[in-house]
Amino acid sequence: MSSSSWLPTGGHRARKRFGQNFLRDTGIISRIVSSIRPRDGDRLVEIGPGQGAITEMLLDATGDLDAIELDRDLITGLRTQFFAYPGFRLHNADALKFDFHALRGEGEPLRVVGNLPYNISTPLIFHLLASRGAIKDMHFMLQKEVVQRLAATPGSNSWGRLSVMTQYFCHVDELFLVPPEAFVPRPKVDSAIVRLIPHNTLPHPADDYETFESIVRQGFSQRRKTLRNNLKGTLSADDIIALGIDPAKRPEVLTLEEWVTMANHVFRSAPAADAE
Repeated sequence: MSSSSWLPTGGHRARKRFGQNFLRDTGIISRIVSSIRPRDGDRLVEIGPGQGAITEMLLDATGDLDAIELDRDLITGLRTQFFAYPGFRLHNADALKFDFHALRGEGEPLRVVGNLPYNISTPLIFHLLASRGAIKDMHFMLQKEVVQRLAATPGSNSWGRLSVMTQYFCHVDELFLVPPEAFVPRPKVDSAIVRLIPHNTLPHPADDYETFESIVRQGFSQRRKTLRNNLKGTLSADDIIALGIDPAKRPEVLTLEEWVTMANHVFRSAPAADAE
C-alpha cells in the first residue's frame, strides 16, 4: 500500500502503479500547511501534488511553487487549475531522478513537501539526503512505521539503518498521525507527518562517508546477531572493545556517535593506496 496525492477532485481514479491514495480530509490538510508554516519568499517544492488540494494553500501563502508529478494524467488538470499563478511551475518528472541542486540554482534553499509513495519512500529520502545542500527542510506524509523508523532512538525496535543514516544528516520530528479514513481509497495502514531539517553542521561527522555508510549497512545486515558477528572481517571484537563498545551488543542499541566512531577507526586503519 502506498500514498502519493492529496485530494480527489473530478474524475481521476487512484492508480495502483503510482501507489495513489488521495487525502480528502481538509482539516488534516490545513494542519499540514500549518506545520509547514509557508512564508512569502519561500522556495517551495511539492512532490506528488496529485490534484492540488495542498498546492493551492501553499501558493496562496507564497505565490511560488515547483511541483513534481510523475502521473501524466494529472498534468493537464494541474496546469488548468493553477494557470492564474505565475509562480507555479510544473515538472512532469520522476522525483527519484530529479536534480534538486539544479532547481535551487543560486536561489534560496528549497522547502520540500510531499505525500510520498510508500513503495519508494526510502530510496526517495536517500535521494533527497544526497541533495541536502540545496534543501532547508522537508515535510512528508509517510506510512506511520517509516516515520517511526526515521524518528527512532537507540534501543528501540524501530532504530535501524534508515534511522542512523537520516539522523546523521537531519534533525527529525514526528509531528502527528493521519488515520486511514482520511484517504480515498482507504489504505490498510496509518500514516504520519514528519519534519526533516538538515544539520548546518553535522553533529558527528565521519572521516569518510562511504566507509560510514558501509559499516552501518553491514552492521544492520542481521539485526538479531551481535556486532561481533555482523562486522566480522571488517572489525575484530578486540577492535570494537578498544573503541569502548561492547561487541556482544546488537546493532539497534548503538548510538549514531558509536557508528561513526567505528567507521572512523576502519577508515583510519585502512592501508594507504600505493603511490604511483
